[in-house]
Amino acid sequence: MFNALVMDKDEESGLASPSVKQLSVEDLPHGEVTVAVEYSTVNYKDGLCMSPKGGGLVRSYPHVPGVDYAGTVESSSDDRYKPGDRVVLTGWRVGEAHWGGYSQKASALADWLVPLPAGLDARQAMAVGTAGFTAMLAVTALEDHGLKPGNGPVLVTGAAGGVGSVATAILANLGYEVGAVTGRPETADYLKSLGATTIVPREELNETTKRPLESESWAGCVDAVGGEMLARVLGQMKYGSSVAAVGLAGGAALPASVIPFLLRGVNLLGIDSVMQPYDNRVRAWQRIASDLPMQKLEAMVHPATLSDLPQLGADILNGQVKGRVVVDVNA
Repeated sequence: MFNALVMDKDEESGLASPSVKQLSVEDLPHGEVTVAVEYSTVNYKDGLCMSPKGGGLVRSYPHVPGVDYAGTVESSSDDRYKPGDRVVLTGWRVGEAHWGGYSQKASALADWLVPLPAGLDARQAMAVGTAGFTAMLAVTALEDHGLKPGNGPVLVTGAAGGVGSVATAILANLGYEVGAVTGRPETADYLKSLGATTIVPREELNETTKRPLESESWAGCVDAVGGEMLARVLGQMKYGSSVAAVGLAGGAALPASVIPFLLRGVNLLGIDSVMQPYDNRVRAWQRIASDLPMQKLEAMVHPATLSDLPQLGADILNGQVKGRVVVDVNA
């Protein structure tokens, strides 16, 4: 028997609620690899999946959320993995359509797993999680489109969140000047400790403007906000620069002009972490192990247990989670 956070749906009300329960291996859905989970984390999607209506993501109940997890292979019917292998999982709709990592054991398809890179343990991998993995995908996409440290400052929106925090730390470690956008003035010292050189108040970019182009300010941008802020940022990008779009905390609509694309050759790069091919995943995790300073990663971490998750799910939906939450599923 093992512990897991299980979402059960009340048939009368149609609403789901979470509780920590004991399960057996026989309860796990079919998979090629069984993993002894050590750590998970909390993402925005996890908050949605723990909400009473499942955020439109959960297909059936009972359900075990947890988009990410890291641990040790217990058994495998696939030759790529054997007992004792250290693995990490992010994406593939695990924790949404499939049972996830808020459990001491999990079952997965071998294609979903990535070997834990040398230099990272399971706890550090979950301090990174989908948020940090997405941040690294964004940084590598910007670099693939020509971003170099000498090009000028790089903007990170939603900088105090999970993706923004890791992106700020990675970019600063690689030698970039980082402008960190936040709507919470109390996070300024935290962002500077991660390496941000400039704190940009959110209200400076929240106001819409009728001008399609403004002064060329940014050599690159990791945008976790979307909406009107992304539209505004596009008009401030330098010639030939790129914006990596990773989130929509500010809304899914994009009230933008095509002028930045046509007159400044700005690139808008969509970043998806869920269905990334295996080789891209390995590349990103290897870059995380080499380019994310572990002491700064540790400064982002807030520890949690399975019993803390319902409240943390509500908190992240309300924008009240700073940095990265690491869930010890065995505590």
